[in-house]
Amino acid sequence: MFSTVYDVIVVGGGHAGAEAAAASANLGAKTLLITMNLQNIAQMSCNPAMGGIAKGQIVREIDALGGYSAIVTDKTAIQFKMLNKSKGPAMWSPRAQSDRMRFSETWRNMLEQTDNLDFYQEMVTGLLFEDDIIIGVKTALGIEIKSKTVIITAGTFLNGLIHIGNKTFGGGRAGESAATGITEDLVKKGFESGRMKTGTPPRVDSRSLDFSKMIEQPGDVNPEKFSYLKTTTALKEQRSCYMSYTSLDVHNLLREGFDRSPMFNGRIKSVGPRYCPSIEDKIDRFASKERHQIFVEPEGWNTIEIYVNGFSTSLPEDVQDKALRKVAGFENVKFLRYGYAIEYDYFPPTQLTKTLETKLITNLYFAGQINGTTGYEEAAAQGLIAGINAALKVQNKAPFVLKRNEAYIGVLIDDLIIKGTEEPYRMFTSRAEYRTLLRQDNADLRLTPMAYKLGLASKERMDRVVEKQEKTDLFVKFLKETSVKPEEINPILEANNSARISQSMKLFKIAARPQLNFNDIQKINSVASFITENNLDNEVIEQTEIHVKYAGYIEKEKNQADKLNRLENVPIPANFNYEKVKSLSIEARQKLTKIQPETISQASRISGVSPSDVSVLLVYMGR
Repeated sequence: MFSTVYDVIVVGGGHAGAEAAAASANLGAKTLLITMNLQNIAQMSCNPAMGGIAKGQIVREIDALGGYSAIVTDKTAIQFKMLNKSKGPAMWSPRAQSDRMRFSETWRNMLEQTDNLDFYQEMVTGLLFEDDIIIGVKTALGIEIKSKTVIITAGTFLNGLIHIGNKTFGGGRAGESAATGITEDLVKKGFESGRMKTGTPPRVDSRSLDFSKMIEQPGDVNPEKFSYLKTTTALKEQRSCYMSYTSLDVHNLLREGFDRSPMFNGRIKSVGPRYCPSIEDKIDRFASKERHQIFVEPEGWNTIEIYVNGFSTSLPEDVQDKALRKVAGFENVKFLRYGYAIEYDYFPPTQLTKTLETKLITNLYFAGQINGTTGYEEAAAQGLIAGINAALKVQNKAPFVLKRNEAYIGVLIDDLIIKGTEEPYRMFTSRAEYRTLLRQDNADLRLTPMAYKLGLASKERMDRVVEKQEKTDLFVKFLKETSVKPEEINPILEANNSARISQSMKLFKIAARPQLNFNDIQKINSVASFITENNLDNEVIEQTEIHVKYAGYIEKEKNQADKLNRLENVPIPANFNYEKVKSLSIEARQKLTKIQPETISQASRISGVSPSDVSVLLVYMGR
């Protein structure tokens, strides 16, 4: 049946699988996407939104590298917000609510229009090996499909177990069966596996809610978009979300069900996401808090379905029903689906290299929740990198790796393979030590030249980046060379409580003042004329403003990154024997032997490896 030997097989059609399939196919690799249900490609299993703190930066990086997530988000968005706008630009994070049904449909349509990509709907139940090399997969029907590389993006489906109160049943998602066989094959090959937990809240009927008792949460007045391409446009209409709160009454009703909660009665033994806890976990851990926020998120333009964000739970259905009715606006709520928890297999990501290829099995890649992460964005980023590297390996080309100072994606993968994770990993801006460099506004400037060189980014995309950089440089040069007279600028300075000037001053110095923004600077005639004459858009103006105001911080981080990269360039030989380096601490020897870092820089980030251990390694490597 499958006489073709594929270059890449992608197992799983979630966010990781979709990006992996698109990337490998777009790089010219003959790719097969196998998923249990083709109707659910890139389904938003949890909340109907993309982006958020740090996650929005990842989506823009995926876009800059030629991935599809941002384009799909823009085409299906129902609301857009730029979060943290009151803080510095390193913290600005785009977020969009999407129409969940249209999101999956648009992803499928885009994948079907991608050359070199085939599809097959069935469960993969086994992996085919020749010694320690993967050569294909086996399906539930017993069909063997051969491939030069395989990427596993199984999400929560590997031996998935769903919990609602005292009820437990197998499943990878509500209404879908769990995947069996893959974990068992990998464990036989020597892989270490573990269990993780995640949860989801109830879905309810919007017609049964009283929104007048809630706080409206509209989108931005002037919404932006995710993709840097001009093929997508900003929203002209938006749907509002709403916010309500739990209360002590709600908490007391929830506590009544704790004895039947799988989280508290010991039936769930795995670790859940620390930063997205269930409602029962929140009221247990934060017992002194009298209320918690509930975000009421529409699932699309026309559907009645509402996602009750903040009320994730695995409590019995009768407890969910009683407690949610005590939340303002939910008094007459009708449930479409009760919340549940799900346990699933994952593989500690220290078993991977920086390309996301496994260390034990050649040509086998892992991406997404199988690596212990949580979130669509983190999964999509890993899928993109795995897809790129699987295709490059088949083509005998150098691997593609992003450093920590180049992208949030680089931070994500470095954290996973060096530090590992014992709880679902979620990206935050605080995880990135170079977040002033890794802003959402400059992901195209940072990454599109790399993607263009790979063959993933189009000429149109690259031309946009070149134009943006050239116009930004031109505007900065103009500000450095052009002076403004006191009589023109002083009224603007006074209106913003900034010190007056007594003689002409360069615009760059004026624009750098923290009390002024570029809306004020554009009131100066020469600046307004320059912007009009050179057709500068908002992206260029924003880029210039950030450069002017944060030049010192950006330069400082670049210098720090250069120091890190010097250690990144000191390689450690493969399978290096750390036991012979007796001056290393015992803990360092154990950790280094297990993780096998590729560079001194990676070694320095391993928990338990001290600065003195790093110094010993540097001496040993002849530095």
